[in-house]
Parts: sequence; structure tokens; C-alpha cells
Amino acid sequence: MDKVFLSLALIISGLTLGYVIQNLDRKELVTLPISIVDLRKALQKMGLLFFMPISFLGAVWIVSFENVRVVLLPVVGLSSLLFGGALGLAGAALLNKKNKDKAVLYCCGAFTNIGSVGSLVCFFFFGEAGFALAALYKMLEDISYYTIGFPLVRLLSGSSEQKQSTWKRFVGVVTDPFVAAAFTAFFLGLFLNLGGIPRPPVFETITGIFVPVGTFILLVSIGLGMRFSSVSSYIPESALVSMIKFVAVPLFGCTLAYLFNLHLLSDGLVFKVVLILTSMPVAFNALVAASIYDLDLDMANSCWLVTTLALIVVLPWLYFLLSSPLLPL
Repeated sequence: MDKVFLSLALIISGLTLGYVIQNLDRKELVTLPISIVDLRKALQKMGLLFFMPISFLGAVWIVSFENVRVVLLPVVGLSSLLFGGALGLAGAALLNKKNKDKAVLYCCGAFTNIGSVGSLVCFFFFGEAGFALAALYKMLEDISYYTIGFPLVRLLSGSSEQKQSTWKRFVGVVTDPFVAAAFTAFFLGLFLNLGGIPRPPVFETITGIFVPVGTFILLVSIGLGMRFSSVSSYIPESALVSMIKFVAVPLFGCTLAYLFNLHLLSDGLVFKVVLILTSMPVAFNALVAASIYDLDLDMANSCWLVTTLALIVVLPWLYFLLSSPLLPL
């Protein structure tokens, strides 16, 4: 259980620090050298352009790719994201929501925090091997968001902004510095791995430091934008999204992984990583989409906040499942 407590402690402390700084600045009890928005962007750049790429590179460098079925992991990841989005739309229809609110629930169902939180949990639970598999699982994440998710949300919102062809949007994604850094690190690590080049021992120490530090920085940046207002006004929506995130998508993703025989790989490690990453909360990108397309930001924030705080229960539950004979391993 120390892995659960360590994960929760890092997640809660990062979010809390960001939220405290945000409130101190709003009440003018402290004077920051830059605005909260600029501070959040600076922390995100630090985490996503420095700490996380180096961590990905070091982890992928030593992960085992002996069984070619492991390449199906990104397919499971993409399918799970799209399934969550589809359930968000279906749930919105059951709640008789208008198109703009359907767009919000699609975002909350599809956009999942498998980066800063999911990868961290995989690292604490399974070490570098789990972290590397998380990088493989999320390989198609950003591409799906910007080529499928955001265009669909724009369509539902009726917005005339950012009308680009799918190809232009795809090019924009892969040339985005954050995405490019992650892809470069992954494929460089893969090249070194498959090329049989031994990894220097110092990388184990680097990864052990960079993963929690980089994740903590990203969590602080998220905490800088946290808002607790209006959560009570969106209890049905938050409950719906919680069921999607913590019940439906894990069942779907794990079933797909089982059908792909991923439970037979690496003594069940690949399947365990799928279980964790399909059980993660709403990603902060859902709030970004709601803001861009003038949607109900309070609804998106409520679903994000409730599912993120639900990790207090979800992580011990995952630990129980991973330690029990219930998994088909």
C-alpha cells in the first residue's frame, strides 16, 4: 500500500500547492513575478519539454519488445479514449442535453489523464517498465484529441473557430513542440532499444527523479487552475462521467486487451498497465476545449474535479485488483 499512499501524496500535494498559490495570488497575499496564466504555462513547458521526454527516453530504452503483440497497446489506448467519448455522448442524450453540453460530456468521457497521473501511477506501481508501457499506450492520445476530439466538439458547439482540414490539424499536432518532444523521446528510446545499445546506469537514477519531479510540476500547474465553485450544480453529470471513467472504460479496455492476448505478455504487466490507464480521471484538456469553444466550463470543471478527487478511492481499489486473483493472468 505504500505505492498507493506515495501516488496519492504526490498527486494531492501538487494540486494543493497550485491551488494555494492561485488563491494567495487572487487575494493579493503574495506578489508573483508573473501572472498565474504565465506561471502555469511555464511549469507545463518545464514538465512537458524537459522532465517527461527524458523520462520517456530512459524508460523506453530498456523496455522489452520481444513480443510484437505489444504494438497493439496504442490501439487499446485509442479505442478506450474513443469509447469513453461515445459513452459521454450517449449519457448526454439520456440526460436530454443540448449539443453544447453534449460536447462537454464528450470531452469529459474521452479526454483522460493518462499522462501526468496515469504514467506516475504506473511508475510507482511497476517502475520503469510500467512507465515505458504507459508511453506506448498514450502514443495516439494527442493525435486523437486534435484530429477527432476537438473537431467533433467544434461541430457540436456550432463554433466557427479553427475550421481546418483534418490534414492541417494533424500536421499542427505532430509539429506542436509538446507532442514533438514526446514523440522524439519515444522513438529515440525505441531506436536505442532495438539497436542493442546499452543504457548507461545513471539513467535509472535520472528516471527515478525526473518522473515524480516532472509529474509534480505538471500537477502544480493544474492546481493553479482548479475551481471548486458550482460542483454541487452538476452532480448528475459528474456521476455519469465517473461511471464512464471508473467502470465502463476499464471494462472495455481490459476486455479488448484480453482479446488481444495482452494478458499473456510480461507476466501480465501489459494488462495491468491497461487496467490502470483506463481507470484514470478526466484530463485538463477537457477544460481547455470547453474554454476554447465557449461551452459550460463549470460543468467541465466539476467533472474534472470530481473524477480527480475520486482517485482517493480508485487507487486503493486498483491496488486491490492488481493484488488479487480476480485478474485473468
